[in-house]
Amino acid sequence: MEMDVNAAVRFVATHGRVLDRRRLDVLLGRGEPEPVLAALDAYRNGDGGYGWGLEPDQRSATSQPVGAMHALEVLADAGDGRSPRPIEVCDWLAAHSRADGGIPFGLPHDDTAGNAKHWVDADPAVSSLQMTAQLAAQAHRIARRRADVAGHPWLAAATAYCIDQIERLGADPHAYVVMFALHFADTAPPAHHLVERLLRYVVPDGPTPVRGGAGGEALHLLDFAPYADGPGRRALPAGALAKDRERLAAAQRDDGGWTVDYPVYSPAAALEWRAYATVQAVRVLRGR
Repeated sequence: MEMDVNAAVRFVATHGRVLDRRRLDVLLGRGEPEPVLAALDAYRNGDGGYGWGLEPDQRSATSQPVGAMHALEVLADAGDGRSPRPIEVCDWLAAHSRADGGIPFGLPHDDTAGNAKHWVDADPAVSSLQMTAQLAAQAHRIARRRADVAGHPWLAAATAYCIDQIERLGADPHAYVVMFALHFADTAPPAHHLVERLLRYVVPDGPTPVRGGAGGEALHLLDFAPYADGPGRRALPAGALAKDRERLAAAQRDDGGWTVDYPVYSPAAALEWRAYATVQAVRVLRGR
Protein backbone atom coordinates (compact mmCIF):
# COMPACT_ATOMS: atom_id res chain seq x y z
CA MET A 1 0.00 0.00 0.00
CA GLU A 2 1.24 3.49 -0.85
CA MET A 3 0.36 6.75 0.82
CA ASP A 4 -1.65 9.43 -0.94
CA VAL A 5 0.78 12.35 -0.99
CA ASN A 6 -1.72 14.81 -2.42
CA ALA A 7 -4.21 13.96 0.32
CA ALA A 8 -1.48 14.51 2.92
CA VAL A 9 -0.74 17.94 1.44
CA ARG A 10 -4.44 18.82 1.55
CA PHE A 11 -4.69 17.72 5.17
CA VAL A 12 -1.73 19.82 6.29
CA ALA A 13 -2.98 22.81 4.29
CA THR A 14 -6.37 22.49 5.99
CA HIS A 15 -5.28 21.74 9.55
CA GLY A 16 -1.55 22.37 9.95
CA ARG A 17 0.51 25.28 11.14
CA VAL A 18 2.34 27.41 8.61
CA LEU A 19 5.53 25.78 9.89
CA ASP A 20 4.27 22.29 9.04
CA ARG A 21 3.10 23.42 5.60
CA ARG A 22 6.52 24.92 4.86
CA ARG A 23 8.33 21.81 6.15
CA LEU A 24 6.22 19.57 3.96
CA ASP A 25 6.97 21.76 0.93
CA VAL A 26 10.70 21.26 1.47
CA LEU A 27 10.38 17.51 2.08
CA LEU A 28 8.48 17.17 -1.19
CA GLY A 29 11.01 19.25 -3.11
CA ARG A 30 8.51 22.05 -3.68
CA GLY A 31 9.96 24.70 -1.39
CA GLU A 32 13.14 26.41 -0.22
CA PRO A 33 14.63 26.54 3.28
CA GLU A 34 14.15 30.27 3.85
CA PRO A 35 10.35 30.20 4.34
CA VAL A 36 10.78 27.31 6.81
CA LEU A 37 13.27 29.35 8.82
CA ALA A 38 10.95 32.36 8.76
CA ALA A 39 8.08 30.26 10.10
CA LEU A 40 10.32 28.79 12.79
CA ASP A 41 11.32 32.27 13.97
CA ALA A 42 7.76 32.84 15.19
CA TYR A 43 8.58 30.49 18.08
CA ARG A 44 11.97 31.99 18.90
CA ASN A 45 12.77 34.06 21.98
CA GLY A 46 15.39 36.76 22.34
CA ASP A 47 17.61 34.45 24.42
CA GLY A 48 18.10 32.15 21.42
CA GLY A 49 15.73 29.47 22.71
CA TYR A 50 12.30 28.38 21.50
CA GLY A 51 8.86 28.16 23.11
CA TRP A 52 5.38 29.45 22.26
CA GLY A 53 3.93 25.98 21.64
CA LEU A 54 6.53 24.75 19.17
CA GLU A 55 6.05 21.52 21.13
CA PRO A 56 2.24 21.23 20.93
CA ASP A 57 1.78 20.00 24.51
CA GLN A 58 4.23 22.55 25.97
CA ARG A 59 2.48 25.84 25.25
CA SER A 60 4.61 28.05 27.50
CA ALA A 61 6.11 31.14 25.91
CA THR A 62 9.37 30.42 27.73
CA SER A 63 12.36 28.83 26.07
CA GLN A 64 12.40 25.12 26.83
CA PRO A 65 14.65 22.17 25.95
CA VAL A 66 11.87 20.50 23.97
CA GLY A 67 11.41 23.71 21.98
CA ALA A 68 15.11 23.62 21.14
CA MET A 69 14.73 20.00 20.04
CA HIS A 70 11.90 20.81 17.64
CA ALA A 71 13.84 23.81 16.34
CA LEU A 72 16.88 21.65 15.61
CA GLU A 73 14.65 19.06 13.92
CA VAL A 74 13.14 21.72 11.67
CA LEU A 75 16.59 23.12 10.89
CA ALA A 76 17.87 19.63 10.06
CA ASP A 77 14.97 18.99 7.69
CA ALA A 78 15.22 22.42 6.06
CA GLY A 79 18.77 21.74 4.93
CA ASP A 80 19.97 25.35 5.08
CA GLY A 81 23.71 25.67 5.50
CA ARG A 82 24.03 29.39 6.26
CA SER A 83 21.56 30.29 9.00
CA PRO A 84 23.01 31.30 12.38
CA ARG A 85 20.09 29.61 14.15
CA PRO A 86 21.71 26.17 14.74
CA ILE A 87 24.67 27.73 16.53
CA GLU A 88 22.37 30.00 18.52
CA VAL A 89 20.41 26.95 19.69
CA CYS A 90 23.62 25.16 20.66
CA ASP A 91 24.73 28.23 22.60
CA TRP A 92 21.38 28.31 24.42
CA LEU A 93 21.69 24.62 25.26
CA ALA A 94 25.23 25.12 26.54
CA ALA A 95 23.93 27.80 28.89
CA HIS A 96 21.29 25.43 30.28
CA SER A 97 23.31 22.23 30.52
CA ARG A 98 24.06 20.51 33.81
CA ALA A 99 27.63 19.86 34.93
CA ASP A 100 27.48 16.30 33.56
CA GLY A 101 26.72 17.56 30.04
CA GLY A 102 23.06 16.61 30.12
CA ILE A 103 19.98 18.81 29.69
CA PRO A 104 16.98 18.76 32.06
CA PHE A 105 13.68 17.46 30.74
CA GLY A 106 12.17 20.90 31.28
CA LEU A 107 12.84 24.30 32.84
CA PRO A 108 10.67 26.23 35.32
CA HIS A 109 7.77 28.25 33.93
CA ASP A 110 4.59 29.83 35.31
CA ASP A 111 2.45 29.94 32.16
CA THR A 112 1.25 26.35 32.34
CA ALA A 113 -2.11 26.60 30.55
CA GLY A 114 -2.55 23.78 28.05
CA ASN A 115 0.66 22.06 29.16
CA ALA A 116 1.05 18.34 29.73
CA LYS A 117 1.71 17.42 33.34
CA HIS A 118 5.13 15.97 32.53
CA TRP A 119 6.29 19.41 31.39
CA VAL A 120 4.88 21.17 34.44
CA ASP A 121 6.46 18.65 36.84
CA ALA A 122 9.87 18.39 35.14
CA ASP A 123 12.84 18.62 37.51
CA PRO A 124 15.22 21.34 36.24
CA ALA A 125 18.03 20.14 38.50
CA VAL A 126 18.42 16.69 36.93
CA SER A 127 19.77 15.78 33.50
CA SER A 128 17.49 13.72 31.28
CA LEU A 129 18.82 11.12 28.85
CA GLN A 130 15.52 11.22 26.98
CA MET A 131 15.77 14.97 26.37
CA THR A 132 19.52 15.18 25.83
CA ALA A 133 19.48 12.29 23.36
CA GLN A 134 16.76 13.79 21.19
CA LEU A 135 18.50 17.16 21.18
CA ALA A 136 21.89 15.67 20.31
CA ALA A 137 20.34 13.48 17.60
CA GLN A 138 18.95 16.47 15.73
CA ALA A 139 22.18 18.43 16.20
CA HIS A 140 24.18 15.54 14.73
CA ARG A 141 21.89 15.54 11.69
CA ILE A 142 22.81 19.20 11.14
CA ALA A 143 26.47 18.53 11.92
CA ARG A 144 26.78 16.39 8.79
CA ARG A 145 26.84 19.58 6.72
CA ARG A 146 27.81 22.17 9.33
CA ALA A 147 31.35 22.00 10.73
CA ASP A 148 30.51 24.75 13.22
CA VAL A 149 27.77 22.59 14.74
CA ALA A 150 29.92 19.45 14.62
CA GLY A 151 32.62 21.26 16.59
CA HIS A 152 30.36 23.01 19.09
CA PRO A 153 31.39 22.34 22.73
CA TRP A 154 27.78 21.71 23.78
CA LEU A 155 27.41 18.87 21.27
CA ALA A 156 30.64 17.23 22.41
CA ALA A 157 29.55 17.33 26.06
CA ALA A 158 26.01 16.14 25.27
CA THR A 159 27.36 13.30 23.14
CA ALA A 160 29.65 12.10 25.92
CA TYR A 161 26.79 12.30 28.43
CA CYS A 162 24.45 10.26 26.20
CA ILE A 163 27.01 7.55 25.51
CA ASP A 164 27.74 7.19 29.23
CA GLN A 165 24.06 7.03 30.16
CA ILE A 166 23.18 4.54 27.42
CA GLU A 167 25.97 2.26 28.57
CA ARG A 168 24.45 2.42 32.08
CA LEU A 169 20.87 1.56 31.03
CA GLY A 170 19.25 -1.12 33.16
CA ALA A 171 17.11 -4.07 32.19
CA ASP A 172 13.82 -2.26 31.53
CA PRO A 173 14.19 1.33 30.32
CA HIS A 174 11.10 3.24 29.24
CA ALA A 175 10.21 2.86 25.56
CA TYR A 176 10.55 6.60 24.86
CA VAL A 177 14.00 6.67 26.46
CA VAL A 178 15.01 3.81 24.17
CA MET A 179 13.50 5.51 21.12
CA PHE A 180 15.34 8.79 21.58
CA ALA A 181 18.54 7.01 22.61
CA LEU A 182 18.32 5.08 19.33
CA HIS A 183 17.78 8.30 17.38
CA PHE A 184 20.98 9.57 18.97
CA ALA A 185 22.97 6.39 18.33
CA ASP A 186 21.64 6.31 14.75
CA THR A 187 22.79 9.85 13.94
CA ALA A 188 25.92 10.33 16.09
CA PRO A 189 28.95 8.57 14.58
CA PRO A 190 30.69 8.14 17.99
CA ALA A 191 27.62 6.21 19.18
CA HIS A 192 26.85 3.99 16.19
CA HIS A 193 28.18 0.98 18.14
CA LEU A 194 25.33 1.39 20.63
CA VAL A 195 22.57 0.71 18.08
CA GLU A 196 22.65 -3.07 18.49
CA ARG A 197 22.69 -2.72 22.28
CA LEU A 198 19.61 -0.49 22.25
CA LEU A 199 17.71 -2.71 19.80
CA ARG A 200 17.67 -5.42 22.47
CA TYR A 201 14.93 -3.40 24.17
CA VAL A 202 12.79 -3.24 21.01
CA VAL A 203 10.22 -5.85 19.96
CA PRO A 204 11.72 -6.99 16.63
CA ASP A 205 8.53 -8.07 14.85
CA GLY A 206 5.76 -5.89 16.24
CA PRO A 207 4.90 -2.91 18.42
CA THR A 208 6.81 -2.11 21.61
CA PRO A 209 4.30 -1.18 24.35
CA VAL A 210 4.69 2.15 26.16
CA ARG A 211 4.62 1.47 29.88
CA GLY A 212 2.22 3.87 31.60
CA GLY A 213 0.95 5.28 28.31
CA ALA A 214 -2.58 5.58 26.99
CA GLY A 215 -4.49 2.40 26.22
CA GLY A 216 -2.85 0.71 23.26
CA GLU A 217 -0.02 3.25 23.05
CA ALA A 218 3.01 1.67 21.41
CA LEU A 219 6.10 2.46 19.38
CA HIS A 220 6.97 0.78 16.10
CA LEU A 221 10.17 -0.09 14.24
CA LEU A 222 10.07 3.05 12.10
CA ASP A 223 9.63 5.13 15.27
CA PHE A 224 12.87 3.67 16.59
CA ALA A 225 14.73 3.90 13.26
CA PRO A 226 13.21 6.77 11.26
CA TYR A 227 16.26 7.66 9.17
CA ALA A 228 16.80 5.75 5.93
CA ASP A 229 20.57 6.24 5.94
CA GLY A 230 21.22 5.28 9.57
CA PRO A 231 22.67 2.06 11.03
CA GLY A 232 19.37 1.46 12.84
CA ARG A 233 17.64 0.51 9.60
CA ARG A 234 20.53 -1.72 8.58
CA ALA A 235 20.42 -3.56 11.90
CA LEU A 236 16.71 -4.41 11.67
CA PRO A 237 15.24 -7.31 9.65
CA ALA A 238 14.29 -6.17 6.16
CA GLY A 239 11.03 -8.09 6.25
CA ALA A 240 9.96 -6.53 9.53
CA LEU A 241 10.79 -3.06 8.21
CA ALA A 242 8.78 -3.67 5.03
CA LYS A 243 5.83 -4.80 7.15
CA ASP A 244 6.09 -1.73 9.33
CA ARG A 245 6.24 0.52 6.28
CA GLU A 246 2.97 -1.04 5.15
CA ARG A 247 1.51 -0.36 8.60
CA LEU A 248 2.54 3.28 8.47
CA ALA A 249 1.17 3.83 4.97
CA ALA A 250 -2.11 2.12 5.92
CA ALA A 251 -2.45 4.41 8.96
CA GLN A 252 -3.24 7.39 6.71
CA ARG A 253 -6.79 8.46 7.52
CA ASP A 254 -9.55 9.19 5.03
CA ASP A 255 -8.94 12.92 5.49
CA GLY A 256 -5.34 12.48 4.28
CA GLY A 257 -3.60 12.88 7.63
CA TRP A 258 -2.08 10.66 10.25
CA THR A 259 -2.85 10.72 13.96
CA VAL A 260 -1.07 9.94 17.23
CA ASP A 261 -1.99 7.40 19.90
CA TYR A 262 -0.59 9.29 22.89
CA PRO A 263 -2.64 11.75 24.99
CA VAL A 264 -2.90 15.37 23.90
CA TYR A 265 -3.69 18.25 26.21
CA SER A 266 -5.57 20.89 24.24
CA PRO A 267 -7.78 21.11 21.14
CA ALA A 268 -5.05 23.06 19.36
CA ALA A 269 -2.46 20.42 20.21
CA ALA A 270 -4.67 17.67 18.80
CA LEU A 271 -4.59 19.19 15.32
CA GLU A 272 -0.96 20.32 15.61
CA TRP A 273 0.15 16.79 16.52
CA ARG A 274 -1.78 15.35 13.58
CA ALA A 275 -0.09 17.74 11.13
CA TYR A 276 3.29 17.03 12.72
CA ALA A 277 2.66 13.28 12.49
CA THR A 278 1.65 13.68 8.85
CA VAL A 279 4.87 15.48 7.98
CA GLN A 280 6.85 12.81 9.82
CA ALA A 281 5.03 9.99 8.03
CA VAL A 282 5.66 11.54 4.61
CA ARG A 283 9.36 11.99 5.44
CA VAL A 284 9.76 8.38 6.59
CA LEU A 285 7.76 6.84 3.75
CA ARG A 286 9.70 8.85 1.17
CA GLY A 287 12.96 7.64 2.66
CA ARG A 288 14.24 11.00 3.90
